[in-house]
Amino acid sequence: MTTPALQLGHADVSAAADRIAAQIRHTPLLPCLPGLRLKAEHRQRSGSFKLRGAANALLGNGVTAVVAGSSGNHGIAVATLGARLGVTVTVVMATGASPVKAARIRELGADIVTVPGGVADRERHTRELAANTGAFLLPSSDHDLVVAGAGTVALEILADAPDTDTIFVPTGGGGLLAGSCLAALGSTVRVIGVEPAACRRYARSLAAGQLVELPPPDTIADGLRGQRPGEVPFPIIEHRVDDLIGVSDEAVRHALDLLRRNGFHAEPSGAVALAGALRAGWTGTAVAIVSGGNTTAKGQP
Repeated sequence: MTTPALQLGHADVSAAADRIAAQIRHTPLLPCLPGLRLKAEHRQRSGSFKLRGAANALLGNGVTAVVAGSSGNHGIAVATLGARLGVTVTVVMATGASPVKAARIRELGADIVTVPGGVADRERHTRELAANTGAFLLPSSDHDLVVAGAGTVALEILADAPDTDTIFVPTGGGGLLAGSCLAALGSTVRVIGVEPAACRRYARSLAAGQLVELPPPDTIADGLRGQRPGEVPFPIIEHRVDDLIGVSDEAVRHALDLLRRNGFHAEPSGAVALAGALRAGWTGTAVAIVSGGNTTAKGQP
């Protein structure tokens, strides 16, 4: 239910689940370690959870042209939907973004604009391009429909495993963490956000009580290099999140190795939540969300 502190609530996530059902996969929960399961969003149709928020925003607005800033996974998701729905897509990427992901975006028929600088510079250029062209601006996380769509990941977890005590969520722009918080409203499940230690924008902002923009970070988790929390996710996370923890690149590499040795084709950003679970530990039953890694496999499991 919606609380006075929030503009979005559990009902928005439920509505998103209905709206996007035909465009996404209901991904499985897979065993990992005793008491820990993995939510396999790397098996999502576009290769990451980003498809959920993008689908909810596009279907909820009925647009014909869209501009999206992305380090890769969001752009792949939007391009995937654009090809299906007949929407013209332009993806803005910062210098240094994954060339493999850029190639996949082009394969899907989208245009790419490359800009110098970090994520903050990319986002400023994306806003300007949308304003100048009249295209729909589709953020990777800072949009109410994107947050609600991302929340369907946790909604599926709680439906498939109602005994879940804790959900570990990879945290970059914050859309997935905020959506997970919405899905968990009214429940006792703990929601823990996991950030790369080099870019703890949400931990810093929560401590400061306001949005803090960080310098461009250096981390192997390229999909989580956001410099500033989103205005939509921030108050939701501030209201509901149980904890935020940081993990080093070394911890991410360890989690990534564990995943790959067990047949999970994840990328570093997709291993961050598992790294957080391994660092923090858990009691009872926990789920770590694994997302991203099927770029070269064109989003297929």
